[in-house]
Amino acid sequence: MKKIGFRLVLTVAFIVLSFYLLYPTYKDYRNTKELNASVAKKKELLTKSSFTTQKIDSILVSFEDSIKINNTDYKKARADRMKLGLDLQGGMRLVLEVNTGKLLEKLAIRKDANFVKILNDAVAEANLSNAALLDLVLAKMKQQNISVKTYFGSVREDEDKVVSDLKKQTEDAVSRAAEIIRNRIDQYGVSEPSIQRQGERRIIVELPGVAKEEEAKQLLQGTALLEFKLMKEGPFVENIVKKIDNTLLGASDSTIAKDTSKAKKAGPFTSLIAGSLVLPENKDKVKRLLDRPEVRRITENTVDIIMSAKTNLYNVEQTKKVAAYEIYFVNAKPEITGNVVTNATATIDQNSQNVVNMEMNTDGANEWARITGANINKRCAIILDNAVFSAPVIRSKITGGRSVIEGMANFDEAKRLEIVLKAGALPAPVDIIETRTVGPSLGADSVSQGTNSMLFGYLLIAFFMIIYYQRAGGIAAFGLGVTILFVLGVLAGFKATLTLPGIAGIVLTMGMAVDANVLIYERIREELATGKTVRAAVDSGFHRAYSAIIDSNIVTLITGIILYQFGTGPVQGFALTLMVGIIASLFSSLVLAKLVFDYFINKGYKITIG
Repeated sequence: MKKIGFRLVLTVAFIVLSFYLLYPTYKDYRNTKELNASVAKKKELLTKSSFTTQKIDSILVSFEDSIKINNTDYKKARADRMKLGLDLQGGMRLVLEVNTGKLLEKLAIRKDANFVKILNDAVAEANLSNAALLDLVLAKMKQQNISVKTYFGSVREDEDKVVSDLKKQTEDAVSRAAEIIRNRIDQYGVSEPSIQRQGERRIIVELPGVAKEEEAKQLLQGTALLEFKLMKEGPFVENIVKKIDNTLLGASDSTIAKDTSKAKKAGPFTSLIAGSLVLPENKDKVKRLLDRPEVRRITENTVDIIMSAKTNLYNVEQTKKVAAYEIYFVNAKPEITGNVVTNATATIDQNSQNVVNMEMNTDGANEWARITGANINKRCAIILDNAVFSAPVIRSKITGGRSVIEGMANFDEAKRLEIVLKAGALPAPVDIIETRTVGPSLGADSVSQGTNSMLFGYLLIAFFMIIYYQRAGGIAAFGLGVTILFVLGVLAGFKATLTLPGIAGIVLTMGMAVDANVLIYERIREELATGKTVRAAVDSGFHRAYSAIIDSNIVTLITGIILYQFGTGPVQGFALTLMVGIIASLFSSLVLAKLVFDYFINKGYKITIG
């Protein structure tokens, strides 16, 4: 027994440790069943009340959230359990691309027609290749003998330093975007998100358990560029409108005729607006006109023309109200930006309106007090992502650095705005180029089918081994069960994520683990055929099979490492379980199986190998 003492203690320790690491997963499974039962029971009671369906859903969500947040036992088990991937749990997978074109446009100090053409051409080329957008822009400027300082620096600056600064800002934009997105998701309350950078401009986001697709998209895409701009009014605005109309009337472009069907005397721009209102069907037309290069030259560095974030009902005629956007003329340069915001809280005010209260840092509070004190009775537009949420009149000097954003359609929208303001503004807009959603029922089916595949695979292999190798086959079946236990224990211990390809890796591991047993047993058969005793045949069989088993498993392990290093998502999940499975199967085949053989031989039990 002394010979097997250390191996026995080691094996028992590993088995106990595996059960210990898997216990939180079992506990979480039990907690989830109890929670679902409690929610179902409460729903049954609420349906007998006079509450509306919407109210019942709201109460149930609050009830479920309170348990998840306040129950420490539930939280601990959920934190320590084995994680499930999107394909098993359900949720969303999004591929985001940082719009570096918009970033360069924002960084440019001059934006003439030639700059716009260079940037647009570079963006078109970048979309067809893997080339960095900045490199394409710089190459096009070099072809035209244009200094980078013309658009991104000053005369006194060094050309190389300007280029270096631009490269640093574009490279940092993706990293900063990934970090800000992570902060937003953490505040949103998504558990176990996965955020990975891919290539130069892309970020892959996986949100397990999230089913509200549009809400998640708005949360991730919102740039959260908050600006406070004083409004332009009176003769100045009238003059700008006249200049825009006159410029558009003089422009020889057939698209103007397509966008404006009213009489020429109204003007191409004024024909699409009613005072300061824009009907929803005219919104895109107005935007196209304002984006025209000749119009942008009029407003550049002077005024921004921005529409409201959503429509409101306005009295256009005495007996009729229509939904329309409001158009605002504001200073091109913001008085203050969201960089000074230190906190934001979504709430419902005394008028039952959804609002977001903001707090500023000391510098922001002082600047806000100066601005409001100097502009009493003037309107200040609160702009988020180039849309006006509200434009209140400044009634008095505002001290303390507090302000309010109004105009949210519901509390969920206010909550999302709170999150993005807290997390900070993205350095550049992000575009969603791919979305994949897995429903919870589909995820549950995947878990069931994956578990069944492992169970049936194990039973079939165990049945074959027992029939073919008799008692030795039973030892192999026992070792195979311990191998699966070790794999799951390691995954749970390292808080790895189990995916459907990961389950495939476990199934493949079972076959490879048995392969080692087959090699050993055939060697033992050969030794027994030469007339050796059972003990000598077992020792020699294991010894002679070592090299073949280790060589084949090392090759597979190296393949798994390569797959994990260079693969993404599902490929990594498969590679991870494969690598862990190989190590676990080697232990079971070479240590555990030998331990059981030695124990049976020492006890004098007869061992049959078919």
